[in-house]
Amino acid sequence: MANTASHPLRGLLIAQFFGAFNDNAWKLMVALLAIRQATAGMAQGPELEAAAQTQTALTFIIFTLPLVLLSLVGGTLADRLSKRTVIISIKVVEVLLMSAGALALWLNPAGGILPLIVLCGMGAHSALFGPSKYGILPELIPHERLASGNGLLEMWTFAAILTGTAAGGFLLQSAGDQAWIAPLVLAALSVIGLVAAFAIPQVSPARTSGGIGSTIRVAWSAIQSERLLRLAIPGEIFFWTIASLFAQNILVYAKAVLLLSDAKAGLPLTLLSIGIGVGAMLVGRLSKSRIEYGLVPLGAVGASIALSLLGGLTPQLVGTFLILGLLGICCSFIFVPLNAILQWRSPPDRRGAVISFSNTCVFTGILLGSLAGGSLANAGLSTSNIFLVTAGVTIGGTAWALWLMPDVFLRLLLIMFTNTLYRLRIIGLHHIPQSGGALLVPNHMSFVDGFLLMASIDRPIRFVVDAAYATHPLLQWLMTAMKVIPIASTGGPRMVLRALRSAGQALDDGEIVCIFPEGQITRTGTLLPFRRGFERIVKGRQVPVIPTHLDRVWGSIFSFERGRFLRKWPERIPYPLTVSFGAPLSSDTPAHTLRDAVRTLGEEAWRLRKSSRRPLHREFIHAMRRHPFRFAMADQTRPQVSSLQALIGSIVLARMLRPHWKDQPRVGILLPPTVAGALVNVAAPLCGKTSVNLNYTVGKSGLEAAVRLAGLRTIVTSRVFVEKAKLELPDGPSIVWLEDIARAIGTGQKLAASLLALCAPARVIERACGQHTPLTMDDLATIIFSSGSTGEPKGVMLSHFNVDANEQGASQILHLYHDERVLGILPFFHSFGYLVFWLVMFNNAGMVFHPSPLDVAAIGELVRRYRITFLVTTPTFLQLYHRRCTPEQFSSLRIVLTGAEKLPRRLVEGFKDRFGIEPIEGYGITECAPVVAVNCPDFRAAGYFQPASRRGTVGQPLPGVSVHIVDPDSFAALPPDTPGMLLIKGPNVMKGYLGREDLTANALRDGWYITGDIAMLDEDGFLTITDRLSRFSKIGGEMVPHGKVEEALHLAANIDTQVFAVTGLPDEKKGERLAVLHTLDEARIPEILVQLASNGLPNLFIPSRANFVKVEALPVLGTGKMDLRGLKRIAMERLGSSAES
Repeated sequence: MANTASHPLRGLLIAQFFGAFNDNAWKLMVALLAIRQATAGMAQGPELEAAAQTQTALTFIIFTLPLVLLSLVGGTLADRLSKRTVIISIKVVEVLLMSAGALALWLNPAGGILPLIVLCGMGAHSALFGPSKYGILPELIPHERLASGNGLLEMWTFAAILTGTAAGGFLLQSAGDQAWIAPLVLAALSVIGLVAAFAIPQVSPARTSGGIGSTIRVAWSAIQSERLLRLAIPGEIFFWTIASLFAQNILVYAKAVLLLSDAKAGLPLTLLSIGIGVGAMLVGRLSKSRIEYGLVPLGAVGASIALSLLGGLTPQLVGTFLILGLLGICCSFIFVPLNAILQWRSPPDRRGAVISFSNTCVFTGILLGSLAGGSLANAGLSTSNIFLVTAGVTIGGTAWALWLMPDVFLRLLLIMFTNTLYRLRIIGLHHIPQSGGALLVPNHMSFVDGFLLMASIDRPIRFVVDAAYATHPLLQWLMTAMKVIPIASTGGPRMVLRALRSAGQALDDGEIVCIFPEGQITRTGTLLPFRRGFERIVKGRQVPVIPTHLDRVWGSIFSFERGRFLRKWPERIPYPLTVSFGAPLSSDTPAHTLRDAVRTLGEEAWRLRKSSRRPLHREFIHAMRRHPFRFAMADQTRPQVSSLQALIGSIVLARMLRPHWKDQPRVGILLPPTVAGALVNVAAPLCGKTSVNLNYTVGKSGLEAAVRLAGLRTIVTSRVFVEKAKLELPDGPSIVWLEDIARAIGTGQKLAASLLALCAPARVIERACGQHTPLTMDDLATIIFSSGSTGEPKGVMLSHFNVDANEQGASQILHLYHDERVLGILPFFHSFGYLVFWLVMFNNAGMVFHPSPLDVAAIGELVRRYRITFLVTTPTFLQLYHRRCTPEQFSSLRIVLTGAEKLPRRLVEGFKDRFGIEPIEGYGITECAPVVAVNCPDFRAAGYFQPASRRGTVGQPLPGVSVHIVDPDSFAALPPDTPGMLLIKGPNVMKGYLGREDLTANALRDGWYITGDIAMLDEDGFLTITDRLSRFSKIGGEMVPHGKVEEALHLAANIDTQVFAVTGLPDEKKGERLAVLHTLDEARIPEILVQLASNGLPNLFIPSRANFVKVEALPVLGTGKMDLRGLKRIAMERLGSSAES
């Protein structure tokens, strides 16, 4: 039973194979015997062709007539009895018939009437067998395998036709005077088919009552109620009429034109069958998990061309075989999808009735085709002319069908595009119901989103479309064919409600409806807020709502990526796309839950990109070659480096560093943000190494701890940098000085690197740099030691895919233009500084480095000189630029993006007042490579406003990133606008902490990274970071956020820059107390405290005057973050336990 369950079609396929083999072998034997008798003594010419055509037509008619008369009986039996029982019974009849055939030829080797009677019996056998054979398929395999199952069945069928047709003439000729031996072989094969039929799994009868009249009525009722059946059955009738005509013509063509012997006369039909088998496999591959009826017109056009070539060229044997192979493939494109539609759309209790009704009509068409062949021959048309007539009728019928059903032509175009220019991956197709209404709710990324959805499922979709497109003169025919539901907000509430009611009615009628809840195609690359129209459509209806996500559509030529529509080249051809369908949700699902489900699908789809992405250094090679002469980077010592120069430089450095890095999986880099530092970070992966950028602000002991944990044996650094920064280098690892490397680079090395950069494939460059085993996306790209602002630094392991996924997400919403100039002042040991470098390079923008973010004068001048448009910094550094840079210096800035710490509202307002540009805030964590969420510039145009930022928030999560707000204790999900613990999931989440599996296990929970931050998520998806969980003090049982107290202190002091920092200290009475470090005059503190109280701050949130500590400067880490450990240490040293609580 287990074996049967694993291969439910095995018995059916074997039984079908031998049945079809015997049908075609016996039919060919009888036809050849008839032709032999009728043309005995005739010379080659039109008279012989006409006689042969007449005998062939007679044979086909005798075989086909029972199919016409008895198919309805077969359908009734298929519904009333178990289809397995019918199949076994018919196989017994087949054994008897083939035995009778042997007896007939034993009695009369020349043929006569008895073989024709047996042939008629085989026709009756096929008529009774067909409905059960096709009807049992949906009962043995699920819907998603139905197209491939049909393809498999047709492939076995036409393999049988192929071999049976070839064997018929061969067996007859081989038997010689003892012709009865040939059908005796067929009788033995039919016994094998009978034995195989017993392996078919048991199935129940579909219905228990009704005769032939009932079968006709229920079949007609099912056909009338289903549009696809009304399309499929006439299509099958038309095709098989034509197929019958050209199939018997091929046999005559083989004998009369190609002059083939009896043994070889079946070869042309054999080639036709080979093509049909190949075509059946192609249909299964192209259809994937769908019933793809868009292949039908493609097959019809191809068949017309093949028949025209046969008739017009009258080719010799090889040419005929090639054309017949093409004809067979095209035929499969027609009848395999049509058969699948019959099985799919027929009601289960009436499937046999519908199939038998269709068979009756089809076999009538086959009969007419056979009669037409004889009639055309008797009218004087040669075999070549008959092929031409058949081609003309086929193309005419196809054109008429497409005029009646333009949506089929549309599906044809979609098949062509999604299998050539695009490569479509479909996830979760099983979530689409096979019947009944359902509402699709997808994101909206481009103009072709609807077509991609149509190409993804086999059921028709009714789209709710803006009336401006639905009524546009160029699009109206298409929209009519798609039966869209127009909606127009400009027409007032009445028109909107009418459209929503129409969509609801379509759901009631059992149709699939799609509405894009964002209401517009995104111009920002983000998921826009959901409108409430979909809630009105499903209100009061019990229909599934299916979240849907389209991935990688942003960046296609039909999206608005970088503000361009159509005016860009695709990144690659075929362009990969993913359509994901989520689990159905109930009709009362709120908008924010549905939106979160769509985002989650996006995060899951983002992981699937891994297989088509390249490691960082390979993407760098690709990007630099794309625009080799474009400005790439600069610093104080190198005022301009082109993309090609950057690639050459990185290859030179990799080849020079190769012997120093031999047998070392990880290499240390101690360099500031400079061109040299950037190129060494490219050289490391070129050599197959993991880069470890060391934090040069932590002192010798901190460096030694990182070296020890990472197992570093080599550090690349610069004498000039070490001397200027007055660094103490760690003991142990060998030091590689860049100055020594530079002196050793000769003309030969530069020339070799130039040739590699210009000509060599990426793998050759890797080998030249010592990378013997190619890096994968799962290999480590870098180890970044966390800032240690709240605890001991940890080595965060980030793979190539972690960084690449984060870069792609940031690229989608930050929109770096090719003429963009980005200021690179964040160090490479800062995860954001490391990411920004790859982000800029992959987008072919330019980057200007400066080693110190505190060198305000130089930074202001760099911004002015290079016309920097994109500034990435921290709020701490931004305060310095706000005070000391001029508006003229910053006049070129387009975006100012801050991260690493909270951006004070007063700094935002002050900076905007001074420079005319509002800084935006993002949020990231080293463990997330690092960007999690970011505000972006809003999109504004006539009739459009798409918000991508919201003041006070850190923006929306990056594409490909999921966030979850939970209770810190129970981890239960919290509703929107409720503070809770922030969890993050996505391909950007780290592989773990280096050497600390215990910490990794504590930080990751079911794939979610536990941030330790308290945050809120609003209904539109904007994230607000309240504070770190560690930045709360529990005072008298109440949780007091330090960040809120700091914000209130600055407001009371009326100061834009940060001068206060709050921490918590132990307190015997209340558990904890607040301590405040500040840089103000002590005399101002009392008035600030008074102002705090008058501003309405709760008493519990107001620090005691005795707990204020004046310092020269607030402790800041090298990354620009507040040093929270240093803050607490200073407060403990200055206050201890003696201060008042």
